[in-house]
Amino acid sequence: MRRVCFLLKVRPERLAEYRERHADVWPEMLAALREAGWRNYSLFAREDGLLVGYLETEDFAAAQEAMARTEVNARWQAEMAPFFEGLDGRPDEGMVPLAEVFHLD
Repeated sequence: MRRVCFLLKVRPERLAEYRERHADVWPEMLAALREAGWRNYSLFAREDGLLVGYLETEDFAAAQEAMARTEVNARWQAEMAPFFEGLDGRPDEGMVPLAEVFHLD
């Protein structure tokens, strides 16, 4: 299982709403993520909007491609896009994995 960590930037003035939206993620979106191979997925936010995402998956590129083929992901990404700064496309297209430098099992 590969561990994946990425950074995004939520607009600080939209952070409270972003948190609210993630307190009630659509059940069909959660099901799609699971079916696409996303495991142990968490998001962490700092007050200035820095967002840290972490997940585990067998193949991150394949998991992203599987989600990109779903209608629910297209709807979710369209609704989430206005929350972010510094992205040219959909938020899920801005998830660039960080290099892991240490891990303790």
